[in-house]
Amino acid sequence: MTRAESKPATPIPTKNTEAAAPSGDGCILAAIKHEHRELEADVDEILNSSSPDEQTRYQNQFTWELARHMIGEELIVYPALIKYVKNGQVIADEGRAEHQDIKEQLKMFQGLRSTDPRFIPTLRALMGDLENHIRKEEDQDFARLEATISKEDSEALTRSLNQTKMFLPSRSHPLAPTEPPFETAVGLLTAPVDMVADMFRKWPRERKGNVPASR
Repeated sequence: MTRAESKPATPIPTKNTEAAAPSGDGCILAAIKHEHRELEADVDEILNSSSPDEQTRYQNQFTWELARHMIGEELIVYPALIKYVKNGQVIADEGRAEHQDIKEQLKMFQGLRSTDPRFIPTLRALMGDLENHIRKEEDQDFARLEATISKEDSEALTRSLNQTKMFLPSRSHPLAPTEPPFETAVGLLTAPVDMVADMFRKWPRERKGNVPASR
């Protein structure tokens, strides 16, 4: 199995159409919004399904996407906030603290069977915090970053984010460091272990992005 950035012939339709197109090399705010909509679509699939097997498949996809999304932001977007935005260090520190709480909740969720009575309540609690975090990023933090940097810098951040995510862990590891260079080093060591385990997990039957092939 590889993590090459391939696009599916038939993308999974989402209920939320904002930023529905792949992020490509566009602006960083649009890329982040696209990832947020993908996460929300995964959760919709879980909550609207009555099949434990299907819920497990989307649980794995949601975990895979959210784990990489958070670390990608920490490695690529937060340093840009610190560099370009007034009070960027404070914003980045707050974001890392919020991520840490979400990582701990994701760690619990990723280990639950879909038939566990805690499965849906744990997901709903996680999404409550994640949705607050998403709104803050889209409406305030990353909107300020987008308004501050040039179009070229924004597109460069998007390329870096997409490239970096190919080498990141695909499961939540809340005890890992949360700032580069230590986060980068640990991520490079942890990612191959996650990738091997991903080969034996169930995935949605229609691939999305570079999600591992379904079983």
